[in-house]
Amino acid sequence: MSRIGVGLMAAALLVYLAVSVWLAVMFFAVATPVSIGMGVALIVLAPIGAWALVREMQFGFAADRLGRALDAEGGMPEAESELTPSGRIARADADPLIARYAEEADAAPADWRARYRLGVVQDAAGRRKDARASIREAIRVARG
Repeated sequence: MSRIGVGLMAAALLVYLAVSVWLAVMFFAVATPVSIGMGVALIVLAPIGAWALVREMQFGFAADRLGRALDAEGGMPEAESELTPSGRIARADADPLIARYAEEADAAPADWRARYRLGVVQDAAGRRKDARASIREAIRVARG
């Protein structure tokens, strides 16, 4: 199911790039300072958007691959405390749990599994930015 979504996003990206280039050419054809500025903006911003989407897709694929491997090994963290109705770790339990997993990750810097588990716990605690950084580090360590 998620592969269908990725395929649809890739198709939408190609359509977006084609329309952006077409609009840029149309703006250049008008040849006024404002239209040329709009054309340049489209030519610059469209590839930046495409690059960002491709990077997110690469991150998603790599994180999914590591998550599947860790789950197959039985290494995913278990829910040790009561979860909120939204599926997050209760705030009172989050800090000590994150601290414990952070210590484990810091004690084994060459082990991507420890860093990935930290990211999973951070995500469950609602700390998305920290979770992404931890999982990104796990991907880097797994590749190295």
